[in-house]
Amino acid sequence: MKLTTRLKSAVVRWFNADAAASGRVSGLAGDAGEIVSENSAMSLSAVWACVNLLAGTIASLPVMIYRPDGKGRQQVAADHPLYRVLHLSPNYDQTALDFWEFAQASLELWGNAYARIERVGGQVIGLYPVAPGSMVVRRLQGGDLEYRWSEEGRTYTATDKNMLHIRGFGGNPLGGMGTLQFGRNTFSLARAGDRVAGKMFANGMQPSGVLKFDKFLTEPQRAIAEDKIASQFVGARNAGKPLILEGGASWSQISLNPEDAQMLETRSYSVEEICRFFGVPPFMIGHNEKSSGYPTSLEQQVLTFQKFALRRRLKRIEQALTKQLLTSDDRAKGLSIEFNLEGLLRGDSQGRARFYQAMTAIGAMTINEVRALENLPDVEGGDVPRMQMQNKPITEIDREAIRELISEEQGQKP
Repeated sequence: MKLTTRLKSAVVRWFNADAAASGRVSGLAGDAGEIVSENSAMSLSAVWACVNLLAGTIASLPVMIYRPDGKGRQQVAADHPLYRVLHLSPNYDQTALDFWEFAQASLELWGNAYARIERVGGQVIGLYPVAPGSMVVRRLQGGDLEYRWSEEGRTYTATDKNMLHIRGFGGNPLGGMGTLQFGRNTFSLARAGDRVAGKMFANGMQPSGVLKFDKFLTEPQRAIAEDKIASQFVGARNAGKPLILEGGASWSQISLNPEDAQMLETRSYSVEEICRFFGVPPFMIGHNEKSSGYPTSLEQQVLTFQKFALRRRLKRIEQALTKQLLTSDDRAKGLSIEFNLEGLLRGDSQGRARFYQAMTAIGAMTINEVRALENLPDVEGGDVPRMQMQNKPITEIDREAIRELISEEQGQKP
């Protein structure tokens, strides 16, 4: 191993050990030697697409507060003070979509989402997001969790009573497991592949060659060969310029392209590896290679994404909000916080129509309930549940069949 290689490896090991000891999970060097931080990871198109897809989809779903109405149904508690905070505007600067997009992106990259809670009279009136990169969490002797972070040159401290903490995968009360930390080597390899591909294009995609000389070169001749002649083959700026060789020198082209070096295959594999870390099917971010094992219809793709990628994320957020933001009195009254998944059907008019038709056909929804979901006014008689005429209880069908059988037997008697 060359001295420079050993020195570089030692520096990388020292940098990673120092960062790990200080609690930083971002800005570490991966096995490929590339530094992985939040910005460098998001510069990868696959990471950007996965985070954008997950955070954008979840942020677009309405966050609702429900209370039981005494008849076994859940009604939207629009009069609850927390409804406006979660559903419309968590704070003065952000809309609900902005807030939840930032929170979900933090969960995807760092494994944690934090927000400072502002209360008045015991009710939550505001949520202020905190960047997870500077957060340090520790358990106090009394059992409470302490949160310490820096923002705009100031240091803040809070306890779990005034901090919303949504944990990612892992189940540790101090914090979830971040993708930036555990996917560091994969992101580093992808960054290295992009860097090599960029250098190839910067050199005009011209592979290297060999300068041959009949005799050993003197020091002045070697300087000329390295500085003057070899420089003609570096950079696209010199593409097409004539090359003049003298003194018995000859040029031999080395034929090598990215496909022969499996560069394209390596970059494609990196996309699939990144999708595995985020749990996103590759076709959802435009990577259609080897997609024969995935559903082809849009409806099935959405269902697959909803079941295996969104459900556990939504459940994690719902339980954290219900536990940390609702008061004990609210929970005793049966109030709950849930995402409205019907928002996923807003862009699919045909899917909504089939859903409404099925729900009204079995009497599960009324006409006015359907119209309310479509922001249409009520109509007269639309509050009465309706069913198809042929839908009868089995017991009635059995009695009718017996009566018909008896009638037939009586009609056959003389």
